[in-house]
Amino acid sequence: MEEIEHSHVQAKGLKLHVAQIGTGPKVVVFLHGFPEIWYSWRHQMVAMANAGYRAISFDFRGYGLSEHPSEPERATFNDFVGDAVALLDSLGISKAHLVSKDFGAFVATMLGVLHPERVSTIILLGVPFLLPGLSPLQSQLPLIPSGFYMLRWLVVGRAEADFGMQRRSLARFILCSPEVNHHEEDIAEYGSLYEKSGFHTALQVPYRTLMLSCGLDDGKIRAPGLLIMGEKDYIMKFPGLEDYIKTGKVKEFVPNLEVTFSSEGTHFVQEQLPEEVNQLIISFLDKHSE
Repeated sequence: MEEIEHSHVQAKGLKLHVAQIGTGPKVVVFLHGFPEIWYSWRHQMVAMANAGYRAISFDFRGYGLSEHPSEPERATFNDFVGDAVALLDSLGISKAHLVSKDFGAFVATMLGVLHPERVSTIILLGVPFLLPGLSPLQSQLPLIPSGFYMLRWLVVGRAEADFGMQRRSLARFILCSPEVNHHEEDIAEYGSLYEKSGFHTALQVPYRTLMLSCGLDDGKIRAPGLLIMGEKDYIMKFPGLEDYIKTGKVKEFVPNLEVTFSSEGTHFVQEQLPEEVNQLIISFLDKHSE
C-alpha cells in the first residue's frame, strides 16, 4: 500500500490519522467500524483512486494512529460525527460520498441527518441505516439474549475480562473468523496499531454508548443511499433487523435507497470479497456523481 499517503489533521483539538490516495473533486470518505481502522478500507481506496476518485480513510479518535480524547469514558457518537466534519473542513472538502461499515454506519447516518449539505451519497456495509439507541428497532431490544456480546460489553470491566486486554491477541481473536481469511500481515497490522491505541475509546464508542439515543429519531436522509449486506453476516440474526431491511421499512428512513445482498458475504465483506464490493460501490458512485 505504498501509494497511499499518510498524514495527520487537527480536528477538535486532536490529531487524527488520515490515509489518502487519488486526486480530483470527487471525494469518497471511508468510516471504519470495530475492531477495524483505516486499513480495513485499503482495497476499496485503491479501487476508488483507479476509478477517478479521491479516497480518504481515517482513524476515529482513540483508534489506530489517532489521538485519544482526554476523557475517553465521555466520548460519544456525536464526537465521531464531529471528527468527520472537522476532517472535511481541514482538507477543504465541502461535500463527499460516505462509505461506512459496522458502527461507522451510525456515524454516516447521523451525518446524513445533521449535515445533509456535506453528504453526496451514503453507502453502508454490514449495518443498515440506524441511529444510536438502535432506532427504529427499540421494540426488539428485549429479545436480545442476555449473554449477547453487545450487552456484555456495555458494562465496564466485562469486555476487559473477556479480552484480558491483550491487544494483539484480541485483534487475532476477532479477525481470525471463519467468515473471512485475514492474512497474517493483516493481523499483524491490526494488532500493532491496537497495541498503540488500546481500547479505552474503542469500547466507549460504539459499545458503551450504543444504546443512548442521539435525539434524531424523526430525521430522514435525503441523500441517495446504498446498503450492502452479506447473506451470511451474523448481524442478520439481530432481532428484527432482517425484517427491517427486507420488508422495505428501512426506506421510510432513507427514501432514496438501493439494497443489495451478497450471497456469500459476511460481516467483513469488504475484505472478504473486495472486487465484488468495489464494483458495487463504483457503479453506485458513478451513477450519482456530480
